[in-house]
Amino acid sequence: MLGFQTLLILSGNLSFLNYLTVVPILACFDDRLLARVLPARLVARAERARRDAQASRAQAVASFALVALVALLSLNPVANLLSGRQIMNTSFEPFDLVNTYGAFGSVGRERDEIVFEGTSDAKPDADSDWRAYEFPCKPGDPARRPCVVSPYQPRLAWQLWFAAMSTPERYPWTLRLVWKLLHADPSALALLESNPFPDAPPRFIRADLYRYRFAAPGSGVWWRREKLGPWLPPLGSDDPRLLRFLRAYGWLDPRTPGGG
Repeated sequence: MLGFQTLLILSGNLSFLNYLTVVPILACFDDRLLARVLPARLVARAERARRDAQASRAQAVASFALVALVALLSLNPVANLLSGRQIMNTSFEPFDLVNTYGAFGSVGRERDEIVFEGTSDAKPDADSDWRAYEFPCKPGDPARRPCVVSPYQPRLAWQLWFAAMSTPERYPWTLRLVWKLLHADPSALALLESNPFPDAPPRFIRADLYRYRFAAPGSGVWWRREKLGPWLPPLGSDDPRLLRFLRAYGWLDPRTPGGG
């Protein structure tokens, strides 16, 4: 299992999740092996704790009983794990002692992504000069190489990935992000790879949904993408739909024009 997690760290790019999994794995190694690699001071403290501990018969019986109970309750989760149609994030008994966890039961070969774009043109149509906002370590420009983030996790890019699987109504904070970009908010711009509007904020921002796939080797780009359609229509800072939505969540500052 440790080798598997190490392989995922080297290739899976799953931020801090694998490192957290490694921690309980280390406790399964033999104490004599750990004594050879851990600091001598820590080994000495562990040895003193072992000598001072007085395990009772009742404690041993309770430990074996707990192991037997967990093994019995694990039969259904293991059967589910071996199934071709796994059920994720589910408990198989009423006390929630043993369950399954996982965001996905399989690894996909494509991913949907939201691309935010802005324009300074007076009319936001297909002929406008739309400039894309690039996020750190998030698919955007097809020619941009995917980055390595582990063990750091860029939370905004991670959440936008889930938002792309749903609708703006389910992820209302995306509208607040649009509002901040329309006002060149420094805290929001600090989360971006670059600001395509360094002199003045755009008049309108839209969000389109794209489907990304890895490009073939030697094609000169990292991604192939196809546009699936709009995720958010062009919105300006005075758009009544945007103002009404933000006001419903209490996200408008009364001192801000239009904030009311």
